[in-house]
Amino acid sequence: MKGSKTEAELAPQFSNRLKSLRTQKGLSQGQLANQTGITRQAVSAIESNLYLPTTVIALRLASILSCRVEDLFSLVPTEDMIEGTLIGHLPQAKTRAHPIRVKVSTVGTRTVVRPVTDLGEQLSFAIPADGYVTETDSKRSGTTVHVKLSRDREAVQQEISVAGCDPAIFLVGEHLRRHKDQTTVVGWSMGSTAALQSLQRGEVHVAGMHLYDPVTGESNLPFLRRSLKGTDYEVVTFATWEEGFLVHPGNPKSIRTAADLTEPLVTLVNREKGSGARLLLDQRLRPAGIQPTQVLGYDRIVSSHFEVARTIAEHHADVGIGIRSAAQQFNLDFIPLQTARYDLVVPKLYLKLHPTLAHLFEALVSHSFRNEIEALGGYDTSETGKAQALRTS
Repeated sequence: MKGSKTEAELAPQFSNRLKSLRTQKGLSQGQLANQTGITRQAVSAIESNLYLPTTVIALRLASILSCRVEDLFSLVPTEDMIEGTLIGHLPQAKTRAHPIRVKVSTVGTRTVVRPVTDLGEQLSFAIPADGYVTETDSKRSGTTVHVKLSRDREAVQQEISVAGCDPAIFLVGEHLRRHKDQTTVVGWSMGSTAALQSLQRGEVHVAGMHLYDPVTGESNLPFLRRSLKGTDYEVVTFATWEEGFLVHPGNPKSIRTAADLTEPLVTLVNREKGSGARLLLDQRLRPAGIQPTQVLGYDRIVSSHFEVARTIAEHHADVGIGIRSAAQQFNLDFIPLQTARYDLVVPKLYLKLHPTLAHLFEALVSHSFRNEIEALGGYDTSETGKAQALRTS
């Protein structure tokens, strides 16, 4: 029969609802065949996926059944699978009964896969997955996993992955989509040193840093010059922000300097080693001759500025190092200690290979974005978008 295919060939790609809609109308195969002008055997073959109807027959069937052709027949999208390198860890098989939601990004020439839960308890419910890992065996970081994509592959390839600790990076993505394209920007929260290491391992496209060197009075560049070889990186300023002590409204413990952290009724919440906030704290403790063991809570670690602010707001600590915008978000008082640049570091190769990464930096300098982060408080955008010289001539 012309146009016929086997059921095995059609079933995976062809959805057929003819029998269901025919029976809903109370028609037999013969009655439908007579009205359509074909044989009963032809109707039976179509319903059994043994015969693919012509356009004319499909239109007649839809007219008789008072529906659209796509209500009767449609193509079933084939599953788009992608293979990538896992960053982080998947749960043990015995602890999960559902597919694992993951984000997928193309970094250089490799595909990187991360569990959405690594974004944190709030963002993991707000950021949609790019796909799902259905493998039952637990996987360790660095191993290969197979992902069933839930987004268009081209959209996944445009995704920009940023490591750092400024949550405003998500706002860049919103402005990018509003004015340029549908690129998604995903920020993975981690301290400055960890972000740079993640970039060097080829896990993200961009690393955000705020490491202030009191000897030179420079932000980031002294550390980058020691850590990065060659000139194959661009360093672009995101913004300058204020860093200081976050304390309860009214500053009831009268915290002003590092010496106040040694008071017996003062409890600190700290950031991880290698973060800009931890570096600032240690830079204030050492000249004052204060050992970490003298500060209650020095070993209590959280992983972001917002977590520092939340811990204090929930009265689990009295003070922590953070940025002014985090203090404002949680209605805390802020004791300024210094201003520092938050710079974005990106390999020049990624700017050439990635289809939309350059657009991120175009959105960064837009007036609409700069106005928005300034409205958050604690940000100075006078140098936003400025390229910093990594190497001096």
